[in-house]
Amino acid sequence: MQSNSTHRAVLCSYQHLTACEALSVPLSFATNMRLKFPLMAIVLEIAMIVLFALFVEYEMDQTTPQQLNITTSTDMGKFLELYPLFQDVHVMIFVGFGFLMTFLKKYGFSSVGINLLIAALGLQWGTVVQGILHSQGQKITIGIKNMINADFSTATVLISFGAVLGKTSPTQMLIMTIIEIAVFAGNEYLVGEIFKASDIGASMTIHAFGAYFGLAVAGILYRSALRRGHKNEESTYYSDLFAMIGTLFLWMFWPSFNSVIAEPGDKQSRAIVNTYFSLVACVVTAFAFSSLVERRGKLNMVHIQNATLAGGVAVGTCADMAIHPFGSMTLGSIAGAVSVIGYKFLTPLFTTKLGIHDTCGVHNLHGLPGVVGGLAGIAAVALGASNTSVAMQAAALCSSIGTAVVGGLITGLILKLPFWGQPSDQDCYDDSVYWEVPILREPDHHFHGHGDHSQLEPEV
Repeated sequence: MQSNSTHRAVLCSYQHLTACEALSVPLSFATNMRLKFPLMAIVLEIAMIVLFALFVEYEMDQTTPQQLNITTSTDMGKFLELYPLFQDVHVMIFVGFGFLMTFLKKYGFSSVGINLLIAALGLQWGTVVQGILHSQGQKITIGIKNMINADFSTATVLISFGAVLGKTSPTQMLIMTIIEIAVFAGNEYLVGEIFKASDIGASMTIHAFGAYFGLAVAGILYRSALRRGHKNEESTYYSDLFAMIGTLFLWMFWPSFNSVIAEPGDKQSRAIVNTYFSLVACVVTAFAFSSLVERRGKLNMVHIQNATLAGGVAVGTCADMAIHPFGSMTLGSIAGAVSVIGYKFLTPLFTTKLGIHDTCGVHNLHGLPGVVGGLAGIAAVALGASNTSVAMQAAALCSSIGTAVVGGLITGLILKLPFWGQPSDQDCYDDSVYWEVPILREPDHHFHGHGDHSQLEPEV
């Protein structure tokens, strides 16, 4: 009886605490969600519908009556052949990226939910922008390849989202999605159509671009008050476990990501095999280096969640080239080591010395491995693994990083304007600013810092 009474008292105290916390949320946030965000989202969606009505049609609508049966059969065969790979990439976008960012103890709703919002808008906008650039003045015809490329364009924004996670409003993320995908599409066209560079798994055009775009935005939006950390920028045992779900989905489907647009046959097969072996080598190396750099040789879940994926990023540029399985394994091992070292030493340095607070460490998962992949592509071309020009490969890497930084700085200045409803310093990394959240919360002493798991030992 006494135990039940105690339980009810504790529950009431938590409910009272949460009610007080809810009252402490400034009214400006509610105003932003009630008016600015819905208005912007509706206007953008109406704009997408109008653009599709004016410029987009089905791929098979272009078929002449005499060729209808043959072309339709061929197109449908290609569609069904690529659809499983497309679904793999789709799972990475919505499940992989979304759950990978759920490590924050009070930001899981936003990590998965805003990820869904960004992806849904980005898929539509990416289809239009990329279609306009590649349609040569004709109407945009929609098929499975357009859908795959739209997923790719969306991935850049989701990578950048990781750099500013917890410090931006949904309205700001809508704006960043529109700007970044437009800049990405321009750079992707430059790399693929002008430079004729090879980047089949998009180490340069997606991963490096998305990471450095996000870092540039994060630098402009830097909050000096958060330099020494924030009470909500922490994880729990279970939030880290949820984040690991995202890691596993990304890890399993990465060979599809790197091979889906490769030329069917030998090149596509090589892309799958090279990515597969790069990933497995990366995992072993990441585990080893995590133990090596951590105190008392213990594994750090932050490293395991992220650095184990770096091999998929690094092998992307030359995934379809004849680099031999041992070459892809070497690349994966280098990427795993570089990523762990980045999380351990570079992330704190960026925050304290450079004024760039990278919430998810996208520089270590996407930026550095993306650069490694770009350099590996240059080396592979120089060794005769591809007919691409070495100079053009180098130009593609420089273009991807340079365009991302400039575009990110401009976007950051736009997002820094004071009327986008960004959270105050004390309310960062908290779902309750923008979401209805459950009343009951765990006691704070059950939480531990992301990257410091020493407090788990007594619980376990």
